[in-house]
Amino acid sequence: MPLINELKPQETIQGIYLCKFKQLLKNKNGKDYYTLKLQDRTGTVDGKIWCIHGGIGNFEVDDIIQVEGETLLYQDNMQLNVTKVKKAESGYDLKDFLPHTKKDINVLETSLMDFIEQVQNSYLKQLLETIFYEDNLFDAFTKHSGGKTVHHAYLNGLLEHTITVTQIGVQLANLYEGVCKDYVIAGCLLHDIGKLRELTPFPRNDYSDEGQLLGHLIIGAEMVHDVAREIEGFPEEIERILKHILIAHHGEYEYGSPKRPKCIEAMIVHLADYSDSRLKMMEEMLESSYEEPYVGYHKFLTRNIRKVSL
Repeated sequence: MPLINELKPQETIQGIYLCKFKQLLKNKNGKDYYTLKLQDRTGTVDGKIWCIHGGIGNFEVDDIIQVEGETLLYQDNMQLNVTKVKKAESGYDLKDFLPHTKKDINVLETSLMDFIEQVQNSYLKQLLETIFYEDNLFDAFTKHSGGKTVHHAYLNGLLEHTITVTQIGVQLANLYEGVCKDYVIAGCLLHDIGKLRELTPFPRNDYSDEGQLLGHLIIGAEMVHDVAREIEGFPEEIERILKHILIAHHGEYEYGSPKRPKCIEAMIVHLADYSDSRLKMMEEMLESSYEEPYVGYHKFLTRNIRKVSL
């Protein structure tokens, strides 16, 4: 399959891509045509279906489609004129069409299990095992996005972000006295668990109705409550502290936290999450730009980002 970043003009191609945009328009003569945006893991390309005929099958946005067509340069941009298209039924892997983590998935999954094993409190450990070792949830968690657009907004992003946040949290916990590391580990591992329901799965990766109305902080606290109720004798105080850590992990009211951190464990989880999210925003911008030394203005961070070297 030809990758989008390798397409050259004046080629006849057959490929499988993700349809990210589809719109029916009319040309100057009133004839219908489609404008498309196709995507794979290397980028996107604009597409056009100028002639709608029997070889143009039914497909919708977020479908994986098989296309045939010809490439050309239009206003210095690559364009694909599609002559045949049909929905791909099977035989593909989503990671071929979506940006995904550069880290080793097996290492990330092993790290998740190792962190759970480090938890000493039997109730917290049982809660983590009940949540993460459920087959369907584990599979969804390891594939899910860490966000819609701001950071880790790619396949496996939630897993990568969670492990990095937990690594940072454990390091911070080791630097200070009186920290309950079990709460830090559990809080870091679960802080974004609500994103499994806040954001729809790939390839759509958009806010669900539950996500719009409640958000992942509240959803995560509800998930903890539901699982804790299934564990016989689960202490109310442990549930209460863990839910506080989750709903306070954005740190401040203006960042969407219903509560601000009121224990050192909640503050550590907040700072670990804050550190990874902001540093990842910078990393992603530095990697996506070839400009030097300033790579551009980051709207979320509200500053120009500078590249440095020795």
